[in-house]
This record gives sequence, C-alpha cells and structure tokens, in this order.
Amino acid sequence: MQPEVSLPDYLTDDFSLYLENMASLADPENPDLLSSYLSNLFEQLKKMPLLFNGMVDQLAMAISTKVRIDSKNLTKIALTTEPSWSEIKPFIGVHGDARACITEIMTHAEQDLKTAILLIHFYNGYDATPLKVKEDEHESLDVYGSSDYEVNDYDENY
Repeated sequence: MQPEVSLPDYLTDDFSLYLENMASLADPENPDLLSSYLSNLFEQLKKMPLLFNGMVDQLAMAISTKVRIDSKNLTKIALTTEPSWSEIKPFIGVHGDARACITEIMTHAEQDLKTAILLIHFYNGYDATPLKVKEDEHESLDVYGSSDYEVNDYDENY
C-alpha cells in the first residue's frame, strides 16, 4: 500500500487547476480527447516554448506526455517545502522530441518548469477515490431509534 502523501501548500492552487483541466478532458465517451488535446498542446509549446509562461497548469499538461518522472526516488526528497530545480532535475527524463523545447523552458522559465514537473508528479500519484466518511460518534447515539423515545411523541398543543 502506498503511503498517503499530502499536497504541499505551495502547489495547491496550481494543482487544483491542473486536476480540473485533466478531469474535464477525461471523457469515457471520447477516450482519445485527452491524448489528442495534450498532443496538440505540446505541438503549440514546441513552436513557442514560452507560450505558457505563468500558466503552470497548461505547461504541465503540455509536457505531461513528454517527461518521465522517477517518482519513487523523487518521493525521498522532502517536498513539504519547495525544492530547487537542481534537487528534482536528476529524477526527470525528457523524450527526445521534446529536449529542445524543455531546455528552452528550463533556461527562461525554470520556476514554471519545476512547478509543472511537481504537478505531474503529484497528479500521477493522485487517488481520486472518495474517502470514507468517518462515523460521527454522536450519531451512534441515535435518540430517535431508541426505545426510550417515540418518534411520534410530540406535543400538538404547543
């Protein structure tokens, strides 16, 4: 069982946008929608590597199929505080057709690239299964269901 990893505070806003975008494109009736969109997004980025400067969620989407993240070893780094690019760079592999583009982004928008990589890393380990609701200890004391209280026992003359 994989340990529960909470999302660091410095990523919450961008992760929320990234998750919303990825979820909205994951259409069971059109399974190719997400992959086609990501492919088109990367083609735009390849032509203009700084296209998504300041839009980290879009950058993460565009490069998500072009980077390989060694998440097993990346999790060994304390990510509760924001790491530097040099700390996470050794855990990133880049597809051959994306190297020039990623290098350009790394040179001019390193912070955005680092954040995008971290978004992808956390998204890949994200479990969308709803958490079970914990039983409220007060609900277990069901006054209405007990024999001491009749549900229809109310004062009509009030």
